[in-house]
Amino acid sequence: MATFSKLTLQPAGTTGTGLGIKVAATATAGTAIHTASTVSTTIDEIWLYAVNTSASSVKLTLEWGEVTSPDGHIEVTVLPEAGLVTVIPGFLLQGNATARVVRAFAATANVIVMHGFVNRITA
Repeated sequence: MATFSKLTLQPAGTTGTGLGIKVAATATAGTAIHTASTVSTTIDEIWLYAVNTSASSVKLTLEWGEVTSPDGHIEVTVLPEAGLVTVIPGFLLQGNATARVVRAFAATANVIVMHGFVNRITA
């Protein structure tokens, strides 16, 4: 029987705090947002929201488990001061021996803040 656990985002090398993660990177490889499991039978359902704290629209690029463009890239322009904007609505990442990492970079450093959670599904 599968089990579901709700987790904070787990950036590479750390455990999550539940606080927002500021996107400092402006190019690949981006700021680490979440590191998926290293167990192949584990699936992470990831929900991500972005906040743009600047007065201008900012292009945000998510590197979905890989940094290769365009294969692993998801791009969205986040409008200024629009509040929480859904950028990943529950997409799945399956565990892998080498953990897949969700990263982000933005056209402007330090104005996009990522929030979210993970529903970890284990067999």
